[in-house]
Amino acid sequence: MRTTDRWIFTVVFLLIAVFPWLVGRISGISHYIEVMIFAGIFSLVCLGLSLLMGYAGQISLAQAAFFGIGAYTSGILTARFDWNPWLAMPVGAVLAAAVAWIVGVPALRLRGHYLAMATLGFGVIVHIVFSEEVEWTGGPSGMVDIPGLAIAGWRISSEVQWYYLIWGIVFLALLFSFHILHSRVGRALRAIHEEEIAAEAMGVPTARYKVQIFVFGAVLAAIAGSFYTHYVTFLSPSSFNLMWSIRFVLMVMVGGMQSLWGALLGTVLLTFVGNEWLQVFADFEVLVYGAILLVVALFLPQGLISVLRRGPGGARSSVSRLGGEG
Repeated sequence: MRTTDRWIFTVVFLLIAVFPWLVGRISGISHYIEVMIFAGIFSLVCLGLSLLMGYAGQISLAQAAFFGIGAYTSGILTARFDWNPWLAMPVGAVLAAAVAWIVGVPALRLRGHYLAMATLGFGVIVHIVFSEEVEWTGGPSGMVDIPGLAIAGWRISSEVQWYYLIWGIVFLALLFSFHILHSRVGRALRAIHEEEIAAEAMGVPTARYKVQIFVFGAVLAAIAGSFYTHYVTFLSPSSFNLMWSIRFVLMVMVGGMQSLWGALLGTVLLTFVGNEWLQVFADFEVLVYGAILLVVALFLPQGLISVLRRGPGGARSSVSRLGGEG
């Protein structure tokens, strides 16, 4: 991790650490802690998607499917078979990784909108399975009686406890993602993004790296799904439909695709937008998100994080390498 990223990591870590104590004392916004818990869960999904889209240049509309695979695996194993949630979570991650590899090997041979359509189709199939396998998933009525989490017999019950657990996992995932970016794999991903054919000519095993980062994104999404399951203790197929895949893509695009910090920024912002500030437009949700995407594409093609990369007068600032850029 570069020096600039270390400073940003420290500042963001401190802001996240004090956030519950700042908003928890104000009754009108104390529920923001719960919103930030969901933002943390979604951030795990979007970190993997940022690596896949922003650095490897591969478009995926399947993140909600992997999110759901992790969620339903944990839900079924704990609610139907009385597994310990901490044992069910890695099973969900492994299952998501296996499915991602099976889907990714043929699908990642495609490029551009063909790849997007292939992953979209996979996501739709998974959503249909969640809806139709009533015996296992509860179908459209949902799954209940899912247990919460406990550590050494100590039950995680309060919002503040969940908040620190989720964001602790997010920072671990962020550190690991930075490690990937500044490794040989990260350099290969950038080469694939810039010019895949040239990367292949230079001996970069592009197919292998694309599948690996696709699987890694699926694992992060499955882990996020498992935590989501045990936090809300209820599952419904509507939480893992195509609209959620579009939301995850939009979160990464709004923040900035080629920046992990941008992925976090976009996720937090759009989680608040969806949960707090756009409730009155519930019937026009698709139109609102479409308008947000249009504005960002026209005026901020590199996302909101690009605003922080420029100093006065539009000059490049010292934070131009946010999120491991370049």
